[in-house]
Amino acid sequence: MLADIQTEADIKTLVDSFYDKVNQDDLLAPIFNGFAHVNWDAHLPAMYDFWSSLLLGTSRYRGRPFPKHLPLPVDATHFQRWLNLFYATVEENFTGPNAEQAKVRALNIATMFEYRIRKYNSLSIL
Repeated sequence: MLADIQTEADIKTLVDSFYDKVNQDDLLAPIFNGFAHVNWDAHLPAMYDFWSSLLLGTSRYRGRPFPKHLPLPVDATHFQRWLNLFYATVEENFTGPNAEQAKVRALNIATMFEYRIRKYNSLSIL
């Protein structure tokens, strides 16, 4: 039986396992590593803080994540893949209310980011 997301170690497992998948993905890895040139040593701790804030209520995350995503060449396909990998990571490692909340939060993030990027790109064309 899998446990729920309850500790900082669980957050680290979630984030590290998820980004391992991202870095092996043919669609997403080129965006993160080729286009965005993500500094993983800085990005992963920020993601620990982000997800800890959302799921454990630690309030450590102080960033503004959307602006960093705006210039990325991504569309609904990328967000769906991101979401599928995130869901798979949660389901492989955890079960319980916080695990379900993680999936809800990820869906909300993917939906909003994809909508806002699409809207921005459609306005930029005009």
